[in-house]
Amino acid sequence: MRYSKRRAHSDGRVMAEINVTPLVDVMLVLLIIFMVTAPMLSMGIDVNLPRVRAKAVDVAEEKLVLTINGAKEIFLNKTQTPLAGLKVKLQHIFAARIEREVYLRADRNVPYGFVVEVMAEVRKAGVDKLGMITEPPEESK
Repeated sequence: MRYSKRRAHSDGRVMAEINVTPLVDVMLVLLIIFMVTAPMLSMGIDVNLPRVRAKAVDVAEEKLVLTINGAKEIFLNKTQTPLAGLKVKLQHIFAARIEREVYLRADRNVPYGFVVEVMAEVRKAGVDKLGMITEPPEESK
């Protein structure tokens, strides 16, 4: 019986090569997974929540405040606006502005679902930043 030696080179050294095909396959699968999941990650509503101890807003700048009272009435600064016309009104206001920023203030008795509907309309209007206005906590003595 004759045994044959496996040789890659003529001088007797064994050739060691890395098989790149499985690596490329894995990388392509990961690339496809990230390409599919990346658009799904940005579908939520971005809200910059205020901190409890924050500095006061500069009064010299004109800020757009969206207020929702307990009766589910929406006010844009001091003008009452229906939910259906909110998107169009915000688009007209921000047509001339560079910074698209709105502050949302809602009554504590307003249902969460209604506040989310209003926030969705604000985002559809192209608002970049949506801040929440809260009352400072009462300090106990």
